[in-house]
Amino acid sequence: MDSAKLLSLIGAMGSRTVAVIGDVVADEFVYGRVARVSREAPVLILEYDSTDVVAGAGGNAANNVAALGGRANLVGVVGRDEPGRRLAASLHARVRQRGLVRTTARSTPVKTRILAGGIHSAKQQVVRIDRAVGNAFDRQSRKAFESHAISASLTADAVLVSDYGSGLVSTSLVSKVMKALKQKDRPVPVLIDSRYRLLDFRGLTACTPNESEVEQALGVRINDSLAILEKAGRAVLERTGMKAVLVTRGGRGMALFVPGAPTVHIPIFGSDEIADVTGAGDTVMATMTLALASGATFEGAARLANYAGGIVVMKRGTATVSADELRRAVRSDTKRG
Repeated sequence: MDSAKLLSLIGAMGSRTVAVIGDVVADEFVYGRVARVSREAPVLILEYDSTDVVAGAGGNAANNVAALGGRANLVGVVGRDEPGRRLAASLHARVRQRGLVRTTARSTPVKTRILAGGIHSAKQQVVRIDRAVGNAFDRQSRKAFESHAISASLTADAVLVSDYGSGLVSTSLVSKVMKALKQKDRPVPVLIDSRYRLLDFRGLTACTPNESEVEQALGVRINDSLAILEKAGRAVLERTGMKAVLVTRGGRGMALFVPGAPTVHIPIFGSDEIADVTGAGDTVMATMTLALASGATFEGAARLANYAGGIVVMKRGTATVSADELRRAVRSDTKRG
C-alpha cells in the first residue's frame, strides 16, 4: 500500500476524537531483583525495587489514542480508592475523564504483575495476581456509565468498545449506542474488542480478535493452516455481520477479512523476538479505530495497526505508540521494501 497515504492518515489522526467505552483496569507492575532461593519453599526471594501503576484495558486503549495524537473520551467505572486514583493519574493529557464513573460500591480492578531479574538482565514476569476483576456493578454506577457512553459516542468520530469480561459491557448497551448514533445521523465507525464474547456483538464496523479468541469462539485449532484460518475468519464475518474482521496472529502477522474481497495477509512488522505482549491488543484496536476515524480504508487501518502492534510488543509493560514512532515504522518499512 502507498506509504504516502499511510503517512497522510497518521497526520489526520490529530484532529479526531474516539469514545473509548468499557472495562478499565489498573495495571500494577512490581519490580524486584532476584536475591536467593527461599529456605521455606522452592521459590525465589526478590528484593523489592519499584512499583508502577498504569491504566490497562480501555484505559490503555485511550492512552494509545492520545499517544497517536488523537483525543479520547474515556467511559468506564473505577473505585474511589488508591488504585483508581493512580489509574486516573496515569492517563494521557488528551484523555478526557468526564465519563469515568467513580464509585464507593466497587473496588478498582487491579492486575498485579510481579517481574524479576538480575542486576544486568531484563526483568521477566513470574506471576500475576488479579483483584476485584469479577466484582459486580451497582445499579447507579451502571446507569451513569450507560448515560456517559451514549453522550460520548454522539460527539466522537469513532467508538471503541473494550469488553474484558467484567459484565459492564453488554449487547444491550452497544445496541443503545448504535441506536443513538442512528437517530442523530452519525454513521461513525464502531469497533469492539471482546475477550470472551466475540460472536455476541453483531452489525458493528469491525472487531480485532486474536487467533486464540477466534479458536475459542469457534471451537477450532488454526495453527499454521491458512485454509482453517480462512474458514474461521469468514465464519466470524458471517456470524457477527461485521464489515471487517482483523485477526491478529502474533508472530504470524495479521489477516484482514472483508465481505466480498480476498483476504489480506499482513506479515509481522519488526522482530518476532518480542519483549512483552501486555496490552498489545489495546494498541492494535486503538490504532485501527483512530485510522478509520481519519478516513482510512480497512486495509490502510489494518496496516497501521500492524505497525503499531509490532512497535509496542518491543516495549515492556503496558505501553503506547506515538505518531512519530508510527511514521518512522512506515518509512523504514518502505525503504526495506
